[in-house]
Amino acid sequence: MKKLSVLVVIFLSSFFYSQTQDLYALAKGEHLGFNAIFDQKDSLFGYVSIYSYGKSRDKTKKFEYVILDKNLNPIANKEFEGDITAGDYYGYMDFRGEIILRPSRIDREFVTNKTVFTPSSMVINLKDNSIKKKIYYDYDNGNFKEITEQKSWKSARKENREEKKEKGYNYISYVVEIKEGGYIAVEYNDYGKYVNHNSLIKFDENKKELWRYKYNTSGDKKINEEISLIDKDEKHLFFLVKKTIDKNKQYSLLVLDIKTGEQKSFEKIEVLNNETLDYITSLYSYTFGNIDNDKIFDDKIVMLGNHITNDLRKIGYTRLLVDKNTFETNVKDLDHLDLVSYIPKIKESGLVESGYYLHPRDAYFLKDGSVGLILEKYKPEGQYSAPKTTDLVYIFTDKDFKTKGVKIFEKEKSKWSNSDYLFSQYLNDGKDVVFFYRDYVKDIETKEKNWNLYINTLIDGNFKQEVVPISAKDDYMVYPYVGKEGYILLREYNQKEKYNKIRLERLNY
Repeated sequence: MKKLSVLVVIFLSSFFYSQTQDLYALAKGEHLGFNAIFDQKDSLFGYVSIYSYGKSRDKTKKFEYVILDKNLNPIANKEFEGDITAGDYYGYMDFRGEIILRPSRIDREFVTNKTVFTPSSMVINLKDNSIKKKIYYDYDNGNFKEITEQKSWKSARKENREEKKEKGYNYISYVVEIKEGGYIAVEYNDYGKYVNHNSLIKFDENKKELWRYKYNTSGDKKINEEISLIDKDEKHLFFLVKKTIDKNKQYSLLVLDIKTGEQKSFEKIEVLNNETLDYITSLYSYTFGNIDNDKIFDDKIVMLGNHITNDLRKIGYTRLLVDKNTFETNVKDLDHLDLVSYIPKIKESGLVESGYYLHPRDAYFLKDGSVGLILEKYKPEGQYSAPKTTDLVYIFTDKDFKTKGVKIFEKEKSKWSNSDYLFSQYLNDGKDVVFFYRDYVKDIETKEKNWNLYINTLIDGNFKQEVVPISAKDDYMVYPYVGKEGYILLREYNQKEKYNKIRLERLNY
């Protein structure tokens, strides 16, 4: 283990503070996975580590969870019986403060014609350290039914075929419990190539229907109306409504009273074209999925996506702002050509150098209303070439989404890499931000290449960067991961020596 001790010295000299925990030593089973858990305000609660003890019965396997707090102290653990088709679990916290273990992959070793079923999620109650299968609700034309056992894929497909043959469509519904109280269900008829007779239904805690909002009642192959929930609070539900008639799209903001279902607002959103809003709604959850409106803003909804032309070319970025008090919408564009004074060779498409395009990685919505965009120069995979990445580009904007400046973080070209950007966290209650990326850099003296971690703090508009060596050996790796505010978690991993230690380090800022 000599090679470990050298790197540990580097860590200790680079940070002020350190806490450690060995994941392999926390339980006797085979270690499967580890992930962070965030509360409903997107603040780090802690971590969950999952272990397997193998098959226990015909349809079950034995697992164990260990819950750590944000300081890496174990606070709960327990063995439990999970479905045999579960390969691993991903943990998250629901609005009650319970930990949900959601199956994150299927264990193909135990999948047969009889056992092809979706494994159930599990619920951990931290108050008494109990665990049970998560209860879901099946809603069917006014009737609720509790579900803990999932149907096999084979039987579900058979039922769908029989219903489609009998009715000409499949009745689709799902229901969720919400923290504002009660349940919300969605139902519609699915004809395969189109859907219609959609309803959004609100129920109280006793599953009594309170109100029903109908839409897309005459949907067919040419006409379709969809609604997407973008936010909710104790008073209102906020939706984007997309209406398509002969491929022509129109978006509107719909606001419903959460208690009565009364329509409080239905206003068209005026943008250059509606392809842009298609990409805002799809990219919001994926590319810019870390944006937490409730943590940064009490009275606004902020969404971000690509600015798209009518012929589907990506020419920049669009910010959609919704005022939750007045229901007014504000759409602003920031195009690649707006950056030409900072990046002279940039093209409308975002091309910045031979084969490399600006690709969005993250966005930071700060308390003063300004927005920071982090982009990476990315060269897509070709027929005979691997994907590559190089420099990161940070764009400063003001509260009106206009460019104030650009900072370029130069780094080596990385082959076989879709991104060297890692993650970010807000600092000082959303006023500032820190983000992390890695780079594979050649040492000037030894000529060896090592992985370096780059820690970039943006405080009061000023950048500060720290560089920390994190690995020099192929059989020993360090994986940076999210820590509590002002910290980073480093996961030291050596498979050969059964070494899997997590280390919480304080940032110097």
